Amino acid sequence: MQKVISKDGTPISYDPLGKGPAVILVSGAMGVRAHFIPLAELLSKHFTVFNYDRRGRGDSGDTLPYAVEREIEDIEALINQAGGSAGVYGISSGAILALEAASQLSASVNKLALYEPPFILDDSRPPLPQDYVAQLNRAIAAGRRSEAVEIFMTRAILLPAEYLEPMRNDPSWAEMEQIAHTIAYDGTIVGDTMSGKPLSPELVKRIAAVTMPTLVMDGEMSEAFFHHAAQALVDILPNAERRTLSGQEHGVAPEALAPVLVEFFLNKER
Repeated sequence: MQKVISKDGTPISYDPLGKGPAVILVSGAMGVRAHFIPLAELLSKHFTVFNYDRRGRGDSGDTLPYAVEREIEDIEALINQAGGSAGVYGISSGAILALEAASQLSASVNKLALYEPPFILDDSRPPLPQDYVAQLNRAIAAGRRSEAVEIFMTRAILLPAEYLEPMRNDPSWAEMEQIAHTIAYDGTIVGDTMSGKPLSPELVKRIAAVTMPTLVMDGEMSEAFFHHAAQALVDILPNAERRTLSGQEHGVAPEALAPVLVEFFLNKER
């Protein structure tokens, strides 16, 4: 494990693996770098992979108040550590963060790959509650970390409440409680993109300015709203292609994802 210091002084922990062009992996809600190890190892045969803990998670620090701009600065610090240029891959809400980073760091992000940014643009799935982030922040402020995880599971993932009891007995629940405060961070990142309405004109304008080669992926077995989101992005991005991964869903298998990322990041014609 190594650390890089972000612009606001927050230490960001990462594992560099392999040799070759730099690729930074951006996890989604509740993700830590340990979850990316299988993918990072597969990609390390071709790239220098920067597998990092987003702020507030794992071995990385956290500086309040939270702002999406600080997470973009974390990615910028990693890119600088990589030599000033890198490809970026993000999944789920991490894909939205990666997209926002690419819009602000266009001179440094040479390629962008996104897997299932969770935009809810129509009635194909219930939207997030308007006070979703406020619910999470109230639970965390009161020390009710388990409640924050429950809010995420039932409001964002839409798991039935009766599924939660056996999950609480699994060791992973305690791990989720440890980083429960960061669920609101991802809620802030997604903003109103999960409202059941088309993307705002302001966001569309930012996305349309992302001109580096971009790969937008979705899983064949995923819910319809992920497919709609992927196509909406490809329709806006000026230099994008879409790939639907056969047999995959939101929890994409590293073995299915890695070859697609290798092909995309290594193809010099894109």
